[in-house]
Amino acid sequence: MPSSSPASAGLLAAWLAPFAGLFTGPTWGRVPVLVEGALLTLHRRTVSAALRAAGRERTADFARYHRVLNRARWSARAAAEVLLGLLVAAFAPSGPVVIGVDDTLERRWGKRISARGIYRDPVRSSHGHFVKASGLRWVSLSLLAPIPWAGRVWALPFLTVLAPSERFARKRGGRHKKLTDWARQALLQAARWLPPGRRVVAVTDSGYAALDLLAAVRRRVCVVARLRTDARLFDPAPPRRPGTIGRPRVVGQRQPTLARRLADPRTSWQAITVAGWYGGKDRRIEIATGTAVWHHPGLPVVPLRWVLVRDPVGGFKSQAFLCTDLDAAPADILGWFVRRWAAETTFQEARRHLGVETQRQWSDPAVARTTPALLGLYSLVTLWAHELRRSRGLPLPSAAAWYAKERATFADALASVRRALWVEAALRRSRRQRDLVEVPRPLLKRLTALACYAA
Repeated sequence: MPSSSPASAGLLAAWLAPFAGLFTGPTWGRVPVLVEGALLTLHRRTVSAALRAAGRERTADFARYHRVLNRARWSARAAAEVLLGLLVAAFAPSGPVVIGVDDTLERRWGKRISARGIYRDPVRSSHGHFVKASGLRWVSLSLLAPIPWAGRVWALPFLTVLAPSERFARKRGGRHKKLTDWARQALLQAARWLPPGRRVVAVTDSGYAALDLLAAVRRRVCVVARLRTDARLFDPAPPRRPGTIGRPRVVGQRQPTLARRLADPRTSWQAITVAGWYGGKDRRIEIATGTAVWHHPGLPVVPLRWVLVRDPVGGFKSQAFLCTDLDAAPADILGWFVRRWAAETTFQEARRHLGVETQRQWSDPAVARTTPALLGLYSLVTLWAHELRRSRGLPLPSAAAWYAKERATFADALASVRRALWVEAALRRSRRQRDLVEVPRPLLKRLTALACYAA
Protein backbone atom coordinates (compact mmCIF):
# COMPACT_ATOMS: atom_id res chain seq x y z
CA MET A 1 0.00 0.00 0.00
CA PRO A 2 1.45 3.42 -0.90
CA SER A 3 2.18 5.75 1.95
CA SER A 4 -0.13 8.72 2.33
CA SER A 5 1.10 12.29 2.16
CA PRO A 6 1.26 14.30 5.39
CA ALA A 7 -2.02 16.04 4.61
CA SER A 8 -3.92 12.88 3.84
CA ALA A 9 -2.41 11.09 6.86
CA GLY A 10 -3.95 13.52 9.36
CA LEU A 11 -6.77 15.99 8.87
CA LEU A 12 -7.92 14.80 5.46
CA ALA A 13 -7.95 11.15 6.54
CA ALA A 14 -10.14 12.10 9.50
CA TRP A 15 -12.53 13.98 7.23
CA LEU A 16 -12.77 11.06 4.80
CA ALA A 17 -13.04 8.38 7.50
CA PRO A 18 -16.83 7.84 7.01
CA PHE A 19 -16.10 6.63 3.45
CA ALA A 20 -13.26 4.24 4.35
CA GLY A 21 -15.46 1.15 4.49
CA LEU A 22 -16.54 1.58 0.85
CA PHE A 23 -13.09 0.79 -0.56
CA THR A 24 -10.60 -2.03 -0.37
CA GLY A 25 -7.36 -1.42 1.50
CA PRO A 26 -5.15 -0.75 -1.55
CA THR A 27 -7.74 1.55 -3.14
CA TRP A 28 -8.35 3.44 0.08
CA GLY A 29 -4.63 4.14 0.38
CA ARG A 30 -4.84 6.18 -2.84
CA VAL A 31 -8.21 7.91 -2.40
CA PRO A 32 -7.00 10.60 0.07
CA VAL A 33 -4.09 11.40 -2.24
CA LEU A 34 -6.45 12.00 -5.18
CA VAL A 35 -8.82 14.07 -3.04
CA GLU A 36 -5.94 16.15 -1.71
CA GLY A 37 -4.64 16.76 -5.21
CA ALA A 38 -8.10 17.69 -6.52
CA LEU A 39 -8.42 20.24 -3.72
CA LEU A 40 -4.97 21.79 -4.06
CA THR A 41 -4.47 21.91 -7.83
CA LEU A 42 -5.40 25.16 -9.57
CA HIS A 43 -6.00 23.91 -13.10
CA ARG A 44 -7.37 20.77 -14.75
CA ARG A 45 -8.69 18.05 -12.45
CA THR A 46 -6.91 15.20 -14.14
CA VAL A 47 -5.31 12.38 -12.18
CA SER A 48 -1.87 13.57 -13.32
CA ALA A 49 -2.53 17.11 -12.10
CA ALA A 50 -3.81 15.77 -8.78
CA LEU A 51 -0.65 13.69 -8.30
CA ARG A 52 1.54 16.72 -8.99
CA ALA A 53 -0.38 18.88 -6.51
CA ALA A 54 -0.11 16.14 -3.89
CA GLY A 55 3.66 15.85 -4.40
CA ARG A 56 3.47 12.44 -6.10
CA GLU A 57 4.85 13.30 -9.54
CA ARG A 58 7.81 10.93 -8.94
CA THR A 59 5.79 7.94 -7.82
CA ALA A 60 6.46 4.79 -9.84
CA ASP A 61 2.99 3.28 -9.44
CA PHE A 62 1.13 6.29 -10.88
CA ALA A 63 -1.02 4.02 -13.09
CA ARG A 64 -2.70 2.57 -10.02
CA TYR A 65 -4.12 5.98 -9.17
CA HIS A 66 -5.86 6.04 -12.56
CA ARG A 67 -7.36 2.63 -11.77
CA VAL A 68 -9.22 4.10 -8.80
CA LEU A 69 -11.57 5.69 -11.32
CA ASN A 70 -11.51 3.38 -14.31
CA ARG A 71 -11.10 -0.09 -12.81
CA ALA A 72 -11.36 -0.35 -9.01
CA ARG A 73 -14.53 -1.80 -7.53
CA TRP A 74 -16.40 0.67 -5.36
CA SER A 75 -19.95 1.99 -5.35
CA ALA A 76 -20.62 5.65 -6.07
CA ARG A 77 -24.20 5.10 -4.91
CA ALA A 78 -23.01 3.88 -1.50
CA ALA A 79 -20.76 6.96 -1.24
CA ALA A 80 -23.79 9.16 -2.05
CA GLU A 81 -25.73 7.56 0.82
CA VAL A 82 -22.93 8.33 3.28
CA LEU A 83 -22.59 11.89 1.97
CA LEU A 84 -26.33 12.56 2.30
CA GLY A 85 -26.27 11.38 5.89
CA LEU A 86 -23.38 13.72 6.73
CA LEU A 87 -25.04 16.71 5.04
CA VAL A 88 -28.42 16.17 6.68
CA ALA A 89 -26.83 15.80 10.12
CA ALA A 90 -24.86 19.05 9.67
CA PHE A 91 -27.29 21.35 7.84
CA ALA A 92 -30.80 19.84 8.14
CA PRO A 93 -30.99 18.02 11.48
CA SER A 94 -34.71 18.80 11.83
CA GLY A 95 -37.63 19.82 9.67
CA PRO A 96 -38.20 18.80 6.05
CA VAL A 97 -35.30 17.64 3.91
CA VAL A 98 -35.49 19.83 0.80
CA ILE A 99 -33.87 18.22 -2.25
CA GLY A 100 -33.28 20.03 -5.52
CA VAL A 101 -33.54 18.07 -8.76
CA ASP A 102 -31.84 19.59 -11.79
CA ASP A 103 -29.85 18.55 -14.83
CA THR A 104 -26.69 20.06 -16.23
CA LEU A 105 -24.64 19.65 -19.39
CA GLU A 106 -20.95 18.85 -19.18
CA ARG A 107 -19.38 19.95 -22.45
CA ARG A 108 -17.11 17.13 -23.62
CA TRP A 109 -15.75 16.04 -27.00
CA GLY A 110 -14.11 12.84 -28.14
CA LYS A 111 -15.18 9.80 -30.13
CA ARG A 112 -14.24 7.43 -27.31
CA ILE A 113 -16.73 8.99 -24.89
CA SER A 114 -19.62 6.71 -25.79
CA ALA A 115 -22.34 8.26 -23.60
CA ARG A 116 -22.08 11.79 -24.99
CA GLY A 117 -24.71 13.35 -27.20
CA ILE A 118 -25.68 16.60 -28.89
CA TYR A 119 -27.90 18.74 -26.65
CA ARG A 120 -29.18 22.26 -26.35
CA ASP A 121 -26.65 24.34 -24.43
CA PRO A 122 -28.68 26.01 -21.65
CA VAL A 123 -25.94 28.55 -20.87
CA ARG A 124 -25.37 29.86 -24.38
CA SER A 125 -28.95 29.50 -25.64
CA SER A 126 -31.88 31.87 -25.15
CA HIS A 127 -35.53 32.03 -26.20
CA GLY A 128 -34.56 33.37 -29.61
CA HIS A 129 -31.14 31.77 -30.07
CA PHE A 130 -30.49 28.01 -30.11
CA VAL A 131 -26.96 26.68 -29.50
CA LYS A 132 -26.05 22.98 -29.62
CA ALA A 133 -23.17 21.43 -27.73
CA SER A 134 -21.51 18.03 -27.49
CA GLY A 135 -21.35 16.66 -24.00
CA LEU A 136 -22.67 14.53 -21.17
CA ARG A 137 -25.98 15.17 -19.46
CA TRP A 138 -26.24 14.65 -15.71
CA VAL A 139 -29.21 14.55 -13.34
CA SER A 140 -28.12 15.85 -9.95
CA LEU A 141 -29.82 15.73 -6.56
CA SER A 142 -28.73 18.37 -4.05
CA LEU A 143 -29.58 19.14 -0.47
CA LEU A 144 -31.00 22.69 -0.41
CA ALA A 145 -30.14 23.97 3.04
CA PRO A 146 -29.18 27.32 4.58
CA ILE A 147 -25.49 27.65 5.43
CA PRO A 148 -25.24 29.64 8.68
CA TRP A 149 -21.92 31.35 7.96
CA ALA A 150 -22.86 32.13 4.33
CA GLY A 151 -26.21 33.72 5.06
CA ARG A 152 -28.03 31.98 2.21
CA VAL A 153 -29.16 28.61 0.88
CA TRP A 154 -26.59 26.46 -0.91
CA ALA A 155 -27.24 23.48 -3.15
CA LEU A 156 -25.04 20.61 -1.96
CA PRO A 157 -24.93 17.74 -4.51
CA PHE A 158 -24.90 14.23 -3.09
CA LEU A 159 -26.17 12.02 -5.93
CA THR A 160 -25.40 12.66 -9.61
CA VAL A 161 -26.32 10.13 -12.29
CA LEU A 162 -25.39 10.06 -15.96
CA ALA A 163 -28.29 10.26 -18.43
CA PRO A 164 -26.76 8.82 -21.63
CA SER A 165 -27.88 9.95 -25.04
CA GLU A 166 -30.51 8.16 -27.10
CA ARG A 167 -27.78 7.17 -29.54
CA PHE A 168 -25.92 5.42 -26.70
CA ALA A 169 -29.01 3.35 -25.79
CA ARG A 170 -29.73 2.48 -29.40
CA LYS A 171 -26.16 1.37 -29.99
CA ARG A 172 -26.32 -1.00 -27.01
CA GLY A 173 -29.77 -2.29 -27.87
CA GLY A 174 -31.40 -0.97 -24.69
CA ARG A 175 -34.29 1.32 -23.88
CA HIS A 176 -33.58 5.02 -23.71
CA LYS A 177 -34.48 6.47 -20.32
CA LYS A 178 -35.78 10.01 -20.15
CA LEU A 179 -34.62 12.56 -17.59
CA THR A 180 -37.86 12.01 -15.67
CA ASP A 181 -37.06 8.29 -15.42
CA TRP A 182 -33.65 8.99 -13.92
CA ALA A 183 -35.14 11.59 -11.55
CA ARG A 184 -37.82 9.14 -10.39
CA GLN A 185 -35.27 6.44 -9.54
CA ALA A 186 -32.93 8.90 -7.83
CA LEU A 187 -35.67 10.47 -5.70
CA LEU A 188 -37.02 7.14 -4.51
CA GLN A 189 -33.47 6.02 -3.70
CA ALA A 190 -32.78 9.18 -1.69
CA ALA A 191 -36.06 8.78 0.21
CA ARG A 192 -35.05 5.23 1.22
CA TRP A 193 -31.73 6.51 2.55
CA LEU A 194 -33.37 8.97 4.95
CA PRO A 195 -34.72 7.88 8.34
CA PRO A 196 -38.39 6.86 8.42
CA GLY A 197 -40.64 9.77 9.28
CA ARG A 198 -38.47 12.51 7.78
CA ARG A 199 -40.47 14.68 5.40
CA VAL A 200 -38.83 14.86 1.99
CA VAL A 201 -39.57 17.77 -0.36
CA ALA A 202 -38.27 17.67 -3.94
CA VAL A 203 -38.02 20.99 -5.77
CA THR A 204 -37.65 21.04 -9.53
CA ASP A 205 -38.52 22.95 -12.67
CA SER A 206 -41.32 22.44 -15.16
CA GLY A 207 -39.27 19.93 -17.15
CA TYR A 208 -39.85 17.37 -14.36
CA ALA A 209 -43.52 18.25 -13.78
CA ALA A 210 -44.60 15.05 -15.54
CA LEU A 211 -47.63 13.07 -14.43
CA ASP A 212 -45.88 9.70 -14.48
CA LEU A 213 -43.05 11.05 -12.30
CA LEU A 214 -45.39 12.78 -9.83
CA ALA A 215 -47.61 9.72 -9.53
CA ALA A 216 -44.63 7.42 -8.88
CA VAL A 217 -43.03 9.44 -6.05
CA ARG A 218 -45.84 11.44 -4.41
CA ARG A 219 -46.46 8.89 -1.63
CA ARG A 220 -42.80 9.07 -0.55
CA VAL A 221 -41.77 12.55 -1.67
CA CYS A 222 -43.61 15.87 -1.77
CA VAL A 223 -42.84 17.46 -5.16
CA VAL A 224 -42.89 21.22 -5.82
CA ALA A 225 -42.56 22.41 -9.41
CA ARG A 226 -43.78 24.91 -11.92
CA LEU A 227 -47.17 24.18 -13.48
CA ARG A 228 -48.42 24.99 -16.95
CA THR A 229 -51.24 27.53 -16.90
CA ASP A 230 -53.13 25.45 -19.51
CA ALA A 231 -52.97 22.18 -17.52
CA ARG A 232 -56.17 20.09 -17.45
CA LEU A 233 -57.42 20.41 -13.87
CA PHE A 234 -60.54 18.69 -12.52
CA ASP A 235 -62.50 18.22 -9.32
CA PRO A 236 -61.99 14.87 -7.57
CA ALA A 237 -64.17 12.03 -8.79
CA PRO A 238 -67.56 11.91 -7.03
CA PRO A 239 -68.36 8.88 -4.84
CA ARG A 240 -69.50 5.88 -6.82
CA ARG A 241 -73.15 5.01 -6.30
CA PRO A 242 -74.00 1.40 -5.39
CA GLY A 243 -75.07 -0.67 -8.37
CA THR A 244 -73.44 1.59 -10.94
CA ILE A 245 -72.29 -0.35 -14.00
CA GLY A 246 -69.07 0.40 -15.87
CA ARG A 247 -65.67 1.73 -15.03
CA PRO A 248 -65.41 4.14 -12.12
CA ARG A 249 -64.76 7.79 -12.87
CA VAL A 250 -61.25 9.05 -12.25
CA VAL A 251 -62.03 12.79 -12.27
CA GLY A 252 -64.97 15.04 -11.62
CA GLN A 253 -66.03 18.30 -13.24
CA ARG A 254 -63.49 20.27 -15.27
CA GLN A 255 -62.05 23.32 -13.51
CA PRO A 256 -61.10 26.57 -15.24
CA THR A 257 -57.52 26.68 -16.45
CA LEU A 258 -55.07 28.72 -14.45
CA ALA A 259 -54.69 31.08 -17.40
CA ARG A 260 -58.41 31.85 -17.15
CA ARG A 261 -58.12 32.37 -13.40
CA LEU A 262 -55.31 34.87 -13.98
CA ALA A 263 -57.47 36.86 -16.38
CA ASP A 264 -60.66 36.58 -14.32
CA PRO A 265 -61.26 39.72 -12.20
CA ARG A 266 -63.33 37.64 -9.77
CA THR A 267 -60.30 35.56 -8.70
CA SER A 268 -59.62 36.07 -5.00
CA TRP A 269 -56.03 37.15 -4.27
CA GLN A 270 -54.24 37.12 -0.95
CA ALA A 271 -51.15 39.19 -0.08
CA ILE A 272 -48.30 37.32 1.64
CA THR A 273 -44.59 37.88 2.29
CA VAL A 274 -42.15 35.21 1.13
CA ALA A 275 -38.87 35.13 3.03
CA GLY A 276 -35.66 34.62 1.10
CA TRP A 277 -37.00 35.55 -2.33
CA TYR A 278 -34.57 35.73 -5.24
CA GLY A 279 -31.66 37.85 -4.07
CA GLY A 280 -32.15 36.81 -0.44
CA LYS A 281 -34.66 39.54 0.43
CA ASP A 282 -38.27 39.24 1.55
CA ARG A 283 -40.82 39.84 -1.18
CA ARG A 284 -44.45 40.97 -0.96
CA ILE A 285 -46.58 39.12 -3.51
CA GLU A 286 -50.18 38.12 -4.17
CA ILE A 287 -51.34 34.52 -4.47
CA ALA A 288 -54.42 32.49 -5.30
CA THR A 289 -54.53 28.81 -4.41
CA GLY A 290 -56.73 25.75 -4.50
CA THR A 291 -56.73 21.98 -4.93
CA ALA A 292 -57.46 19.95 -8.05
CA VAL A 293 -56.80 16.71 -9.86
CA TRP A 294 -54.39 16.92 -12.81
CA HIS A 295 -55.38 14.52 -15.56
CA HIS A 296 -54.33 13.83 -19.14
CA PRO A 297 -55.68 10.95 -21.23
CA GLY A 298 -53.51 7.86 -20.96
CA LEU A 299 -51.52 9.13 -17.95
CA PRO A 300 -51.92 8.72 -14.19
CA VAL A 301 -54.17 11.03 -12.19
CA VAL A 302 -52.37 13.23 -9.65
CA PRO A 303 -54.06 15.31 -6.93
CA LEU A 304 -52.25 18.55 -6.22
CA ARG A 305 -52.38 22.02 -4.74
CA TRP A 306 -51.92 24.80 -7.27
CA VAL A 307 -50.62 28.26 -6.43
CA LEU A 308 -50.90 31.30 -8.71
CA VAL A 309 -48.42 34.09 -8.04
CA ARG A 310 -48.45 37.66 -9.29
CA ASP A 311 -46.51 40.79 -8.41
CA PRO A 312 -48.65 43.80 -7.36
CA VAL A 313 -46.10 46.18 -8.90
CA GLY A 314 -45.51 44.11 -12.05
CA GLY A 315 -41.90 43.23 -11.31
CA PHE A 316 -42.19 39.71 -12.77
CA LYS A 317 -44.58 37.74 -14.95
CA SER A 318 -47.38 35.85 -13.24
CA GLN A 319 -46.67 32.13 -12.86
CA ALA A 320 -48.12 28.94 -11.43
CA PHE A 321 -46.74 26.23 -9.15
CA LEU A 322 -47.86 22.80 -8.00
CA CYS A 323 -47.36 20.79 -4.83
CA THR A 324 -48.34 17.15 -4.38
CA ASP A 325 -49.01 17.76 -0.67
CA LEU A 326 -52.56 19.14 -0.57
CA ASP A 327 -52.13 20.43 3.00
CA ALA A 328 -48.94 22.42 2.37
CA ALA A 329 -49.13 26.15 3.02
CA PRO A 330 -48.61 28.40 -0.04
CA ALA A 331 -45.86 30.34 1.76
CA ASP A 332 -43.97 27.09 2.42
CA ILE A 333 -44.40 25.98 -1.19
CA LEU A 334 -42.94 29.21 -2.55
CA GLY A 335 -40.21 29.24 0.12
CA TRP A 336 -39.13 25.75 -0.95
CA PHE A 337 -39.21 26.60 -4.62
CA VAL A 338 -37.01 29.70 -4.47
CA ARG A 339 -34.24 27.54 -2.99
CA ARG A 340 -33.96 25.78 -6.35
CA TRP A 341 -31.92 28.54 -7.96
CA ALA A 342 -28.98 27.72 -5.71
CA ALA A 343 -28.33 24.69 -7.95
CA GLU A 344 -27.35 26.94 -10.86
CA THR A 345 -24.81 28.69 -8.64
CA THR A 346 -23.39 25.33 -7.56
CA PHE A 347 -22.90 24.15 -11.15
CA GLN A 348 -21.19 27.42 -12.06
CA GLU A 349 -18.86 27.40 -9.05
CA ALA A 350 -18.03 23.71 -9.53
CA ARG A 351 -16.84 24.55 -13.04
CA ARG A 352 -14.87 27.56 -11.87
CA HIS A 353 -13.26 26.26 -8.68
CA LEU A 354 -13.28 22.44 -8.95
CA GLY A 355 -12.46 21.97 -12.62
CA VAL A 356 -15.67 20.29 -13.82
CA GLU A 357 -15.35 19.91 -17.64
CA THR A 358 -11.53 19.88 -17.42
CA GLN A 359 -11.12 16.16 -16.65
CA ARG A 360 -9.93 13.98 -19.52
CA GLN A 361 -11.12 10.46 -18.73
CA TRP A 362 -12.69 8.56 -21.63
CA SER A 363 -13.42 5.04 -20.30
CA ASP A 364 -17.04 4.44 -19.29
CA PRO A 365 -16.39 3.76 -15.54
CA ALA A 366 -14.14 6.82 -15.18
CA VAL A 367 -16.59 9.07 -17.03
CA ALA A 368 -19.46 7.89 -14.83
CA ARG A 369 -17.45 8.49 -11.62
CA THR A 370 -15.38 11.64 -12.10
CA THR A 371 -18.06 14.32 -12.46
CA PRO A 372 -20.21 12.98 -9.58
CA ALA A 373 -17.03 12.85 -7.47
CA LEU A 374 -16.19 16.49 -8.23
CA LEU A 375 -19.75 17.64 -7.49
CA GLY A 376 -19.68 15.60 -4.29
CA LEU A 377 -16.38 17.29 -3.43
CA TYR A 378 -18.25 20.61 -3.56
CA SER A 379 -20.47 19.37 -0.73
CA LEU A 380 -17.53 17.93 1.19
CA VAL A 381 -15.65 21.23 1.03
CA THR A 382 -18.72 22.99 2.44
CA LEU A 383 -19.01 20.39 5.19
CA TRP A 384 -15.32 20.60 6.08
CA ALA A 385 -15.39 24.41 6.11
CA HIS A 386 -18.35 24.18 8.47
CA GLU A 387 -16.34 21.94 10.80
CA LEU A 388 -13.34 24.26 10.61
CA ARG A 389 -15.51 27.20 11.60
CA ARG A 390 -16.79 25.36 14.65
CA SER A 391 -13.34 24.14 15.73
CA ARG A 392 -10.99 26.93 14.63
CA GLY A 393 -13.12 29.84 13.43
CA LEU A 394 -13.57 30.53 9.73
CA PRO A 395 -11.49 33.50 8.44
CA LEU A 396 -13.36 36.54 7.24
CA PRO A 397 -14.41 36.59 3.59
CA SER A 398 -11.73 37.73 1.20
CA ALA A 399 -12.47 41.42 0.63
CA ALA A 400 -10.71 44.55 -0.57
CA ALA A 401 -11.00 48.30 -0.22
CA TRP A 402 -13.13 48.41 -3.38
CA TYR A 403 -15.18 45.29 -2.56
CA ALA A 404 -16.97 45.14 0.78
CA LYS A 405 -17.64 41.42 0.94
CA GLU A 406 -19.72 40.54 3.99
CA ARG A 407 -20.73 36.92 3.40
CA ALA A 408 -18.54 33.91 2.78
CA THR A 409 -18.75 32.19 -0.60
CA PHE A 410 -17.62 28.80 -1.84
CA ALA A 411 -14.27 30.35 -2.81
CA ASP A 412 -13.76 31.29 0.86
CA ALA A 413 -14.78 27.81 2.00
CA LEU A 414 -12.33 26.20 -0.43
CA ALA A 415 -9.57 28.59 0.66
CA SER A 416 -10.11 27.68 4.32
CA VAL A 417 -9.88 23.96 3.53
CA ARG A 418 -6.75 24.46 1.44
CA ARG A 419 -5.20 26.54 4.20
CA ALA A 420 -5.87 23.80 6.74
CA LEU A 421 -4.29 21.19 4.45
CA TRP A 422 -1.17 23.30 3.86
CA VAL A 423 -0.78 23.82 7.61
CA GLU A 424 -1.20 20.07 8.09
CA ALA A 425 1.52 19.47 5.49
CA ALA A 426 4.22 20.44 8.02
CA LEU A 427 4.06 24.22 8.16
CA ARG A 428 5.46 24.99 11.61
CA ARG A 429 6.37 28.22 13.33
CA SER A 430 9.82 29.00 14.67
CA ARG A 431 10.04 29.05 18.44
CA ARG A 432 12.55 31.88 18.54
CA GLN A 433 10.94 34.46 16.25
CA ARG A 434 7.17 34.75 16.04
CA ASP A 435 7.26 36.63 12.72
CA LEU A 436 9.16 33.86 10.92
CA VAL A 437 7.71 30.63 9.57
CA GLU A 438 9.88 27.67 8.67
CA VAL A 439 8.76 25.95 5.48
CA PRO A 440 10.26 22.53 4.66
CA ARG A 441 11.95 22.38 1.27
CA PRO A 442 9.59 19.74 -0.26
CA LEU A 443 6.57 21.83 0.71
CA LEU A 444 8.16 24.98 -0.72
CA LYS A 445 8.73 23.19 -4.03
CA ARG A 446 5.08 22.12 -4.16
CA LEU A 447 3.85 25.65 -3.46
CA THR A 448 6.21 27.12 -6.04
CA ALA A 449 5.17 24.59 -8.70
CA LEU A 450 1.49 25.27 -8.11
CA ALA A 451 2.02 29.03 -8.32
CA CYS A 452 4.11 28.85 -11.50
CA TYR A 453 1.76 26.46 -13.32
CA ALA A 454 -1.50 28.00 -12.09
CA ALA A 455 -2.78 28.84 -15.58
